Amino acid sequence: MESVNFAGDNPQPRFGHTICVIAPNKIALFGGAVGDTGRYVITGDVYIGDIIQKKWKRVEASGNVPTNRAAHQALAIELNQMIIFGGAVGGGGLADDNLYVFELRDDTGTWVTVPVIGTTPGRRYGHTMVLIKPYLIVFGGNTGQEPVNDVWSFNLEKSPYSWQKLECSSEQPVVRVYHSAALCSTGSANGMMVAFGGRTSDQSALNDTWGLRRHRDGRWDWVRAPYRSQTEQPAQRYQHSTLFLGTLMLVIGGRSNNVGETLPFEIYDTETSDWYKFQPIQRFRHSSWLVEQFLYLHGGFDSDQPNIPTEGILKIDLSKRFAQTPQLLKQMNTIKADQSFTQSFNPKPSQPLAQTQDQFKKTNQQASAQQKSQNSYQQVRVSSATNKNIRLANQALVAMTYGPEEDITNQVKKVPIDKLQDEHKKLGPGFLDPNSQNKSQFLDQLCQPFMQNLLIPKDYAQIPPNSNLLTGIKKEMIIKLCDEVQRILEKEPNLLRLRRPIKIYGNLNGQYLDLMRFFDHFKAPYDNLYNGDIDSQDYLFLGDYVDRGSRSLEIILLLFTLKIKYSDQIHLLRGHHEDPIVNKIFGFADECFIKFAEDIMDPNSVYQRINRVFQYMPLAAVIEDKIFCVHGGIGQTMRTIDEIELIQKPLEIVHDPKTYQQKVALELLWSDPCLQEEELENQPNPDRDIFQNKQILRFGTNRINKFLQENSLNMIIRSHEPTMEGFERQNNNVITIFSCPDYGGNQPQCKGSILTISKRGEIIPKVILPAAPIQEQRWMDLEEPIQRKKGFAKYLVIDNNEALLRKRPSTPPRQKRPSSQKQFK
Repeated sequence: MESVNFAGDNPQPRFGHTICVIAPNKIALFGGAVGDTGRYVITGDVYIGDIIQKKWKRVEASGNVPTNRAAHQALAIELNQMIIFGGAVGGGGLADDNLYVFELRDDTGTWVTVPVIGTTPGRRYGHTMVLIKPYLIVFGGNTGQEPVNDVWSFNLEKSPYSWQKLECSSEQPVVRVYHSAALCSTGSANGMMVAFGGRTSDQSALNDTWGLRRHRDGRWDWVRAPYRSQTEQPAQRYQHSTLFLGTLMLVIGGRSNNVGETLPFEIYDTETSDWYKFQPIQRFRHSSWLVEQFLYLHGGFDSDQPNIPTEGILKIDLSKRFAQTPQLLKQMNTIKADQSFTQSFNPKPSQPLAQTQDQFKKTNQQASAQQKSQNSYQQVRVSSATNKNIRLANQALVAMTYGPEEDITNQVKKVPIDKLQDEHKKLGPGFLDPNSQNKSQFLDQLCQPFMQNLLIPKDYAQIPPNSNLLTGIKKEMIIKLCDEVQRILEKEPNLLRLRRPIKIYGNLNGQYLDLMRFFDHFKAPYDNLYNGDIDSQDYLFLGDYVDRGSRSLEIILLLFTLKIKYSDQIHLLRGHHEDPIVNKIFGFADECFIKFAEDIMDPNSVYQRINRVFQYMPLAAVIEDKIFCVHGGIGQTMRTIDEIELIQKPLEIVHDPKTYQQKVALELLWSDPCLQEEELENQPNPDRDIFQNKQILRFGTNRINKFLQENSLNMIIRSHEPTMEGFERQNNNVITIFSCPDYGGNQPQCKGSILTISKRGEIIPKVILPAAPIQEQRWMDLEEPIQRKKGFAKYLVIDNNEALLRKRPSTPPRQKRPSSQKQFK
């Protein structure tokens, strides 16, 4: 820990102020109280600090300048912009409940009041405010009469602006003031406001941790964070600060109910639920911020002099502080190397304030017309959201309630747009369809045994080798599962349009244990804060779920179940093995017989029923209108991606296509990019043309560039071929990922990978190595059934061509080229 001396206009020692990072290596200090606690004066100063030059500059600000205040909250919202709310003005008074935006330009500042319509959180101090874009979240504090635990949100991108009080049905934190809250931007708590400690109504200090999250359907709820050790609890404290370093919550300073007690510097790992204690940092009512691995503190009180605020800045190198704690040091180094980790503030340039004021004149006029009794305010642009293409949803939400206390669980439903005009006929007592009242309960009961038996990322290592995980799951249950997932897939277009953030999985090929390893290492689609991330991520699977591996059924039944439970977040594309002509040869048919002793040619068999579901799977997806995702590739035939939507379902793959759409579909599932970037033109691909129809090719660089340009796309993400590193980048615009390490059991050098695409568009590969050898037979013996004279052979006729194809070796990995595994941008 070292003191850092700044030159320039050094601010007076103070407490109850705020400091936020408004640009790389630039901080903004606002307000606070100067003098000792008996004779303090509340200020409204703004100081800008340059961390590189170590220099302060006091900024003279114009415009709608807020009153002096302390115990308020401030946040950076754009480059060189911050927003403040609340606080105390001294003498028992509270600051107004307006939102003020400060913008720095050319060493001068301007304050603007944000016009707000409707109810506000009211005046308060000692609260917290966190930005979960685009929402400002205000929690707790003291209203001047009592501490509270209410939560308010403010959408920075929706005009006219208004506050919304959040009604959370889950368990909630108790009332508190002088607590802390910060945004976690990675890991299982990604996108959550995490609040810690504070002082409650009886003046006692708290040590509980809570996470506030927003669901995809717009609901907000609280989740109490678990503590792994019940004996080693964090210290109770208030008037402290918290910051996030990746998945680590840093709890800094504060004081407790015991006068003179020194509180340890504590770390909470949101991934493991462990607490770590370090040498105390004796500060309270201070400000703190992070730059890389360096923690900075300014102002506040030292416990040795609790009545006189400190001056100067403390700098702490966390890598040195964590040096004797390998778990945290490893975590911090991982965070620094991971592209998904950025500093707590990564703003975009904001447009000049004068432009934003002009831009919102019309909005102010509209707001005035709607509420003439309100005063007119200047309006500031508080979001840099750009115009986006508008997509019309294919469903509407229809809701009905009879009273404010009624349970509306079964009174909200989705209705296709084309059926909406008839919906009014169903309102009233007959609103609910008796046949659908228990649909949700039926689906939960249907999915429960599959989830319980198959979604076990923390327990997969205890699975006995070659054990049957489908014990207790009857054939009839699988048929019902297929019926339900088919109903969902029937309604989906053949070209999905998806959003970020999203995880993308490549080939799985029956390697269920590797899928569990991915879920274990990189989170699973659980509806649970600490075990999963389905509330913060979509999942896209690129096909080839079955064949060659010995647990294809486990994979496809689990993915079907997840699709039913999270139909808007789980997306299943079709691969070339999702085709009965192919999977009859390469192992899926064998597995269905072995596990269910069924005639796979029976149309009512599990094998045939699952293959009928495959005919409804979409063929491709586009993420944010810029990234094209497909199992195989773009081939040579398709001109625009809109042509994919014209392909009708159910779709049988024709390997000797006669029509344009048949050829497009075949190429989407079977084509590959050329192996070398220098290969400009399309090339024959005889190794892939297993049916010798001369329809399979490798597409060259010229084809890639033309396709992307004509479709206004930036990139292609596909699977279909193993790669040495689990992922490969080609031409800076094609990425191949393969999520099945050691494909076929004869490529031990090949890793497996998935991709994550963050909300900001960063593409990050996540890699696992081939699993250690185990007793399990991970790959099907495709030649054994040919030798059988009875049993399986009587249910499956294997002709000579199929017998030859069963002897075909698994697809070799793509040739590794220098720079193919560069970091993605």
